[in-house]
Amino acid sequence: MTQDDAAPHGGGTLDDIVSAVSAGAPEYRTCPHPAYAALREQAPVCRLTPPHGVDTYLITRYDDARDALSDPRFSKNMRGAIETYHAVYGSFFDALDDNVLFSDPPRHTRLRRSLRSAFTPRRVEGMRARVTEIAEELLRDCRKRNAVDLMTSFAFPLPIAVLCELMGIPDTDRGEILEQFSVVTRARFDPRLKAELRAAEEWLQNRLGQLVSHTRENPSDSFLSDLIRAEDALDDAELVSSMWVIFFAGHKTTAFQIGNTVLNLLLRPDQLARLRTEPGLIPQAVEEIVRFEGSVETSTFRYAAQDVEIRGTVIPEGSLVQIAITSANRDPAKFDSPDVLDVTREGIQGTHLGFGHGTHYCLGAPLARLELEVALGCLLREFPEMRLADARESEAAWLQGPVAAFRGLQHLRLVLDPSLPTAPGPEPTASTPASAPPVSPVSPVA
Repeated sequence: MTQDDAAPHGGGTLDDIVSAVSAGAPEYRTCPHPAYAALREQAPVCRLTPPHGVDTYLITRYDDARDALSDPRFSKNMRGAIETYHAVYGSFFDALDDNVLFSDPPRHTRLRRSLRSAFTPRRVEGMRARVTEIAEELLRDCRKRNAVDLMTSFAFPLPIAVLCELMGIPDTDRGEILEQFSVVTRARFDPRLKAELRAAEEWLQNRLGQLVSHTRENPSDSFLSDLIRAEDALDDAELVSSMWVIFFAGHKTTAFQIGNTVLNLLLRPDQLARLRTEPGLIPQAVEEIVRFEGSVETSTFRYAAQDVEIRGTVIPEGSLVQIAITSANRDPAKFDSPDVLDVTREGIQGTHLGFGHGTHYCLGAPLARLELEVALGCLLREFPEMRLADARESEAAWLQGPVAAFRGLQHLRLVLDPSLPTAPGPEPTASTPASAPPVSPVSPVA
C-alpha cells in the first residue's frame, strides 16, 4: 500500500486555506486533500466567499456530510431561492434545471419513481455484454495508436455511447447533441461565455423536445420510450429536463472516474498488480477508488430553507450549502488509513458517499458501477503493461477552475504497450461521439 504524500494537512493559516478553497486556487484544485484535512480539523462547517458572491457553507466531516445529504432543511428546489439560483446559474433556461436533481418531495418522489426503472440492478446487468462490446471496440482503435490520451479515446466515449444507447438517441443526432452539452459544461460558470451558453441551452431544449415528440410517434425499446409509456407519465417538459440531467450528470462523472481510477492504480504498482492477478477484486476496487479519489468532489448546491446549526456554526436561511464528498470519504473518524488506497478494503459499498446518500442517492449508480468494472477489466486484460507516458505530467492534468464540482483529469496520456512502437495521428476529442462505436437500441430488462 502507498501513502498519499499530500494527505495530512494544508499549508498556511486557516484564512489562507479558506481563501484558496473559495477561489479554486490551482494548488487546491490540483490536490484538495491537504486543505480538506485542515478544514475537518479546524473549521468543519466553513463559510466560503466564492466568485458568484453568494454566501456558501462547506461541510467536510463524514458524519455531518451524511446527515446533510438527507436533511430536509437543506432544499434542492432552487425555485425557493430563485435569486440565488440566478446568481449561480444565470437567468435563462431554468427549465432544463427543473428536474429530479433540483427538486424536493413530493415532486422529487414522483420524478424519481418514473426514472429509476432504467437503472434497476437487473436491467443494468443485462447491459453488461453490450457495454463490454463497446469498450472492446474502443480499445481496438486505441491499440492502433498505442500512445493515447485515455480521456478522449476511451474514458469519455464509453459512457457517452452507453447513455445514447440507453435513451435511443439516433447515431445521426449524437455528434451535435454532445457538442452542445460540451459547450454548456464549459460555459456554465464562465460569464464571458454567456452568449454561447444561452445558444447551446436553447438548442438542446429544442432538440431534446423534438426527440421526445419523435419517440412518442415511433416507440422503441429505449428508456425514453419506457418513460413515455409509464403509468405515472411525465409531461414533455419533464421528459426533456430528465434526459438533460441523466446525460449531463451521467457521462462526465463516469468518464472522470475512469481516468481517476487508472491514474491512481498506475501510481501504485502494488495495487495494480493485485488486480491483474485477482480480477475478481475489481468490483471491490471500484468502490474503494470511488471513495479514495471520486469524480464528484462536492455535492450539487442545496440552500438552507431555515437557519441550521451544525457543530456550533449557524448556516443562515437562504445560504448555499455544499457537501465536500471528497473530504468526507477521507475522514479518519470513519475510515481506517483513509489516505491509503487499498483495493482489498472491505465494507466500502454503501458506506462511502461517492454516489451520495438519502433521497438524492445517485439513480445511475448501478450503471456507473457496471461501466467502471467493465472499463477497468478490459483495460487490464488488453493492456496489462500500460504505463504513463510521462509520470511528471499527472500533477498538471487535474481540472482547474473556481467551482469544485468534478474531480478529474483534463488528459491522461498513456503508452498502452511499451514493447510496441506508437503510431502518429490525431486524437479524438472528448465531446466527439465519432470516437465511440455505433450502438443499437437496448432491450429493456423487466
